[in-house]
Amino acid sequence: MTGTSSSGMTRRALLGAFAATAVASAPTYSNAAGFLRGAGDIRRIRMYSGRTGERLDMIYWIEGQYIKDAVQEVTYFMRDWRNDLVKNIDLRTIDIMAASHNLLEVNEPYMLLSGYRSPQTNAMLRARSSGVAKNSLHLRGQAADLRLASRSVNQVAKAAMACHGGGVGRYSGSNFVHMDCGQVRSWGG
Repeated sequence: MTGTSSSGMTRRALLGAFAATAVASAPTYSNAAGFLRGAGDIRRIRMYSGRTGERLDMIYWIEGQYIKDAVQEVTYFMRDWRNDLVKNIDLRTIDIMAASHNLLEVNEPYMLLSGYRSPQTNAMLRARSSGVAKNSLHLRGQAADLRLASRSVNQVAKAAMACHGGGVGRYSGSNFVHMDCGQVRSWGG
């Protein structure tokens, strides 16, 4: 995905340089609802995966436009790490994740526990736990399970619920929050 230009600079390096400039000049957002309506100039997502060791800090939307290469990198990052299968991640889910993160006013990246899940992975997890839905939105690339070390499950869930963009599940026993772009609903404790 990162080709090299004739000047020797990679596309990723160019995006990173542009992103750094955009972040420095970007306003802060005070509420997720305005953010999701497009009231801001940029949208940024920061995550890491404890499973793969990968990190992502990506501006994926600028002034009303999604950046195709950035969205592709987010999609790849959120792949099923067990078998490296990739499915496009619904942009609404990425927006909810970014808006929630912004509301929490932290620089710490999310720890991504689960993004896209292949049918094989979902079936394996279902066999191990009654908390895994047969028709999980993870199968469609419409959900993410996330954790922040500096914020409680309740704090992260409240930020996600403030977006009014989809489902929010609290999994306090496992220390993570599920966010999806399905129907607005909440569960767990």
